[in-house]
Formats: sequence, structure tokens, C-alpha cells
Amino acid sequence: MKAEKIYGLILNFIFINCIEKQIVKIIDSIRHFFELRGFDVSSRLADALGIRATNVRLFFIYISFVTVGLSFGIYLTLAFLLRLKDMIYTKRSSVFDL
Repeated sequence: MKAEKIYGLILNFIFINCIEKQIVKIIDSIRHFFELRGFDVSSRLADALGIRATNVRLFFIYISFVTVGLSFGIYLTLAFLLRLKDMIYTKRSSVFDL
């Protein structure tokens, strides 16, 4: 009985290990596919514009940082304006709060 459990555990471990290896291979192939196509987009755009591909990639990196920074700046500005509005226009619950 105990040998059957050990044999079952070993088979289960081997089966799970094989499945994990197949999943890792599939994920690596998908990642490789998108990396090839992604760099191809930068290269094609650079060829069309007549500049280096590294400059195109750097441009996309800088634009992503500017976009995040700009949205954060808008968020802080709106938070400041809402707080300022709350300080100016306070709600009074009754007439005697004057």
C-alpha cells in the first residue's frame, strides 16, 4: 500500500514537471515571437523616417515617461483644486453657523 502511494507521488511529480516544462516552452516561444515582431516595428519605422532604430526606441521610452508624468501632474492639480474648493465653499448645516 505504501509503495503504491510513493509510486503514485513519483508519477504525479514527473507528470507535473513535464507539464511545467511544456508551459515554459510555450511562454518562451510566445515571448520570442512578440520580441521579434516588436523590434521589427521599430526598425521599419526607423527605415521609413530615415533614422536609427535605437532613436525610435528611446523616443517611445521617453514618451511613456512623459505620459505617466503628465497624468500624475493633472491628478495632483485636480486634487489641489478640489481641496481649495472645499476650503472656500464650506457647507453650513444651519443659519446659526455664520
